[in-house]
Amino acid sequence: MAYAAFRSVGAYIPPKIMTNFDFEKIIDTSDEWITKRTGIKERRLAEENEASSDLGTRAAQVAIDRANISKEEIDLVICATVTPDYLCMPSTACLIASKLELPKVQAMDISAACTGFVYALSVAKAFIESGMKKNVLIVGTEKYSSILDYTDRGTCFIFGDGAGAAIISATDKKEEAIVDVNCSSDGNYDDLIKTPGGGSKHPCSQEVVDNKMACIRMKGNETFKLAVKTLTSDVKDMLKKHNLTNEDINHFIPHQANYRIIKAVGDSLGLNEEQTVVTVDKYGNTSAASIPMAMNYAYEQGKIKAGDNILFDAFGAGLTWGSALFPFSPKN
Repeated sequence: MAYAAFRSVGAYIPPKIMTNFDFEKIIDTSDEWITKRTGIKERRLAEENEASSDLGTRAAQVAIDRANISKEEIDLVICATVTPDYLCMPSTACLIASKLELPKVQAMDISAACTGFVYALSVAKAFIESGMKKNVLIVGTEKYSSILDYTDRGTCFIFGDGAGAAIISATDKKEEAIVDVNCSSDGNYDDLIKTPGGGSKHPCSQEVVDNKMACIRMKGNETFKLAVKTLTSDVKDMLKKHNLTNEDINHFIPHQANYRIIKAVGDSLGLNEEQTVVTVDKYGNTSAASIPMAMNYAYEQGKIKAGDNILFDAFGAGLTWGSALFPFSPKN
């Protein structure tokens, strides 16, 4: 039987930094106010001529190099993003495959907002376990600065740009295998986080442009409460299903939306600060890129070792949510 192993992680962190003090110059806010409510101190911004595919390509190259495989061995590319290069087509995954100069390969996008990387992981796992693919490149990439309304003082300071990637490969060793990935959704809460205009419901028009309807809108308080409840419940279900406790988890890597959410979920689950990876203070919320960027940060800090048990936990627009449990299994 084929199993799916999480072989490598990589990220691209844009060098341009926008601090809370920079936001003080353009909206009615303060570093103290932003920090207290979100834990965010700064976020990264891509250059104007960079698109999500450019960020994703750089992150993907790092993941490929660390996986010690050739580009010719990759047989599927999955990109999770809500800020694609183009509104409808072509997919950002196709563009990333081209920029990496991969041979002809199946490539597709996933739109699950902040849960996108976990969704991509679930698809990669299924393809590999079915025997259809052997090496899958998954990418979470976002240029959120392209869909922000910088006059919206309740939202614009939350998000940042960046990308993360991983190689998921077939293995015959069960001890290397991804244990479980659980994803779900509830479209009844679609109004909490959305970009109202630009799609088929409200096509591009002067009204959409004038009212900035193609920018993200979020009901923060309602989202906060539901996120804490859903993320906590999802992890508890995952641990119970596999007869594990919080002590069995080496690294808890949640979606980096808000430090208060991360802290509330961690406290509820009994996870300490050493177990929990936090990068929201450095990168802000980078949606589908946040979990791989956070994992990459911990990896480059030397904290993640081969065989460590890792737990992902994400929540995003849709609403979508998902968790993943696996040992980090780089090739020897």
